[in-house]
Amino acid sequence: MAFGGFNDNQNQAPMADINITPMVDVMLVLLVIFIITAPLFTHAIKVDLPSAQSAPAPEKPETISLSIDRSGKMFWNNDPVAENELADHIIAAAQRQPQPELQLRADKDTRYEILAQVMALAQNNGLAKIGFVTVPAKTDAAK
Repeated sequence: MAFGGFNDNQNQAPMADINITPMVDVMLVLLVIFIITAPLFTHAIKVDLPSAQSAPAPEKPETISLSIDRSGKMFWNNDPVAENELADHIIAAAQRQPQPELQLRADKDTRYEILAQVMALAQNNGLAKIGFVTVPAKTDAAK
């Protein structure tokens, strides 16, 4: 094994000193490189960029919540509303810009007839964005 010095006849013990000369050489080279390149990082390159105007970002439309309980009572954004007043609310909402989204929240026991009438009323009065809000079903792992 070649752990000893150059003259293996006189010293049979392994050399215990670590030769750090190559490490110091590499560190000095890196130090010189960083000293030379560091001033280049502080100088900014001047670029004459073109200017342009873009259209403003569109506003996020309002969301209207129409809740219907199992007995057919309706709530416009958590405020009770009678069936004859519902058309007025929908017409007013359809005339807003940007047009709000109508989110239907119906009880699972609500008659489909009531939902169909509300959707037809909204569509006939110009309210185009209608969505249903549901609760995700619980999986066996979540129970």
